[in-house]
Amino acid sequence: MKFNFESIKIFLKSFIEEFDKRYVVRGLIDGSLSTLGVVIGASTGSASIIIAAGIGGGIANGISNILGALTAERAMIEEERSYKEKNLLMEEGYLKKTSEYKVKVEKSAYCGIYDGISTIIGSVIPVIPFFLVKPAEAILLAIFLTLIILFILGIYIGKLSRENLMIAGAKMVAGGVLVAVISKLVEGFF
Repeated sequence: MKFNFESIKIFLKSFIEEFDKRYVVRGLIDGSLSTLGVVIGASTGSASIIIAAGIGGGIANGISNILGALTAERAMIEEERSYKEKNLLMEEGYLKKTSEYKVKVEKSAYCGIYDGISTIIGSVIPVIPFFLVKPAEAILLAIFLTLIILFILGIYIGKLSRENLMIAGAKMVAGGVLVAVISKLVEGFF
């Protein structure tokens, strides 16, 4: 079996051309916040337990987001296709042959991959401090790093939506603080 570099090149070109910022931003937010919750929840454990829980949870969350995005997007594409076929009095599945349908399916696959990979990348952020310092210090650094990333993402979102950048950043930080407080309350309860 011959390895086909041309197919890989075409795939990567298409993958880059279909880049969708929404899924990257969403994945980074999801990964960093959910893993921050895991890290805070496991904060009474050793650094190795916190790292394993954070990275394991982040990978699971990323895979879940890939599958979730793929199935949700595909369901919406199929619902739209079926609706069009019914209204145009076409036989079931007729529009699956069209280039529009194929492009939508391909784009939904890319979006799912962007979402999942970004989630995994985001999930690493709160874990990094546990490689560098003691857990008591690392937890504070994890919260701080996560809030910085959230602030930067908030500014980016604010720029895209033409909102006040500081307010957009502060909204994201508020979400991060909320996650940290709730996670600490849950950790203290058990």
